[in-house]
Amino acid sequence: MHDEGRDGEEELKLMAIAVPYLGHGIGLRPKHFPQLWDGTARVDWFEAISENYMVAGGRPLAALERARALAPVVLHGVSLSIGSTDPLDEAYLGALQALVARVEPAWISDHLCWSGVGGRYAHDLLPLPYTEEALAHVVRRVVTVQERLGRQILLENVSSYLTYTHSTLAEWEFLGAVAERADCGLLLDVNNVYVSAANHGFDADAYLAGLPAKRVGQIHLAGHSDMGAYLFDTHDGPVIEPVWDLYRRAVRRFGRVSTLVEWDDRIPAFDVVRAEAERARAAEAEILEGVDAALA
Repeated sequence: MHDEGRDGEEELKLMAIAVPYLGHGIGLRPKHFPQLWDGTARVDWFEAISENYMVAGGRPLAALERARALAPVVLHGVSLSIGSTDPLDEAYLGALQALVARVEPAWISDHLCWSGVGGRYAHDLLPLPYTEEALAHVVRRVVTVQERLGRQILLENVSSYLTYTHSTLAEWEFLGAVAERADCGLLLDVNNVYVSAANHGFDADAYLAGLPAKRVGQIHLAGHSDMGAYLFDTHDGPVIEPVWDLYRRAVRRFGRVSTLVEWDDRIPAFDVVRAEAERARAAEAEILEGVDAALA
C-alpha cells in the first residue's frame, strides 16, 4: 500500500537542512578572548575555526569552552579539502570528531574547494571545475564525511579568481546539486558571491535564485579589498554597502537564516564587530517585516 504521508516525510528530509536558527553572531577570535573571561562577549552565537581548537588543552580550547558556556557555537573548518583527489584525511576527521564530541556545536561547516593535492597543502581555498565528474566525486566524499561524523555538514561557496574552461555547470548549479545529492546544507557567503560575481562577470542575483532555498542553513558577511583589476576576499574591514544590499536580497530569497560576520585581519574591538552583527539583524528584520506586510 502506498503511504503518501511517509513518502512526504522522506521528501522533506531530502529537501531541507536540519539546523536551528541562532540569530546573528561573530567569529571567535583571540583578540576578543578577554571579553569571554569577563563575561561581556554577549552575542547570539560564535563561529570557531575548527583547526584552531583541535588540541588537547591550553588557552584556545579553554576560550572555546567558555564561549560555549555563554552562547551556541558552530565549528567552521578550512582544511577538509572536500574537492581534492587525495584521500580524505582520517587523522583530521578523527580530531574533528573529538572536538565535536567535546563542544557539541550547533552544526559543522567547511568549504566547497580543494586545498592540496599529492600530499602538498596550498594554504588556500581553491575553486573546482564545475563538471559532472567533479560533482560525483565531491558528493561521494561529502556522504563519507557525514557518515563518519554522524550528522549533516554545511558547505560554503568560496571567493575565486580563476575559472576552468571545461566547466559545464554554473557555480550555483554545482553547489545546489552537491547539496541535493549528498543531502548536506549550504553556508552562503554573500560577500564571496559579490566578489566572484565582480571577478568573473556573472549575475549575483542569478546565483541566489539558482540555489535550493531549503538547503541554506547559514549566511556569512565580510569585508573585502578592491585591488583594481579584481576584488580580493580579505575579511579585514566592514561590510560594504553593495554587499549589504545583496544580503537584503538574500534574506528576501531565503528568509530567516543564521548570519555571521567574519572579521579575520585588522580586527577591531569586540563592540565594533558586534555592531556589524546588529546591523545584519536590523537588515533582516527590515526585509522580513516588509515581506510579512506584503502578505498580510
